Amino acid sequence: MLSLLVAGALGRVNESSFRYAAATELLHNATLLHDDVVDGASERRGMPTVASLLGGSAAVLVGDFWLVRCLDLVLEAEVDSERVLRLFSDTLGHLAEGELLQMELAGLGTTTEADYLRIIYGKTASLFVTAALSAAISVKAPAPLCRAAETFAARLGTAFQIKDDILDYLPDAALGKPVGLDLREQKITQPLLCALESVPQQEAAAIREKVAGIGDHPEWEADVRAFVAAQDGVSRAKEVMNRYLEEALESLSAFPPSASKTHLAALTRYFGDRDF
Repeated sequence: MLSLLVAGALGRVNESSFRYAAATELLHNATLLHDDVVDGASERRGMPTVASLLGGSAAVLVGDFWLVRCLDLVLEAEVDSERVLRLFSDTLGHLAEGELLQMELAGLGTTTEADYLRIIYGKTASLFVTAALSAAISVKAPAPLCRAAETFAARLGTAFQIKDDILDYLPDAALGKPVGLDLREQKITQPLLCALESVPQQEAAAIREKVAGIGDHPEWEADVRAFVAAQDGVSRAKEVMNRYLEEALESLSAFPPSASKTHLAALTRYFGDRDF
């Protein structure tokens, strides 16, 4: 949706636009298959994962096959396929780097705001950038509009992931997956970072130690969640998310007027309101 709307906002959707949009979707789904294996997830959107049905090996191989088809679609496109192939290659690197950094820091309790932003750019926002920038390239948008599309997508993707991390602190969210997984996996995300900013360093260090120790002391998860609630971490995280959404909307101002631009603005606002 994002890819085709950007293409329509900046030019005339064509065969290359469709190929790049489909390639982005294949890349996205391949990473979800791999993520479910890494996370040991049994459900996604309320349905059994491929890994839970067929095993981790099958899920990885299907994901690999989709990655190959993704690259085939890019190479078969007529408009700047080599440039877009480099974009997809860079994104694969960002996705892997984001996941690896998150794995490295999980359990240490040391994740900073800079670490967090680097992680969520890699694992989420970079894919949004690929969707939008490949679409802009497909319609031969001029460089300033390509940069605007890239900025818009980066801000939107960052806000999208922050909202995901907020939802993980809300037990009534209709996620189709268990909530509270981030803390159980000892991940420090935006709601907790916001809560940590509002207390003295000594108290923050004690909470970080509890996050690092949840693996051995599962009961500490409740303590950390209570701390986030007491410090209004979710509301503070929403403020951060809304700033990124506003920056995304500001980036859209460079786009010429069109129905697609209007839909992109509506989609941006929806991302802040979604509850799944």
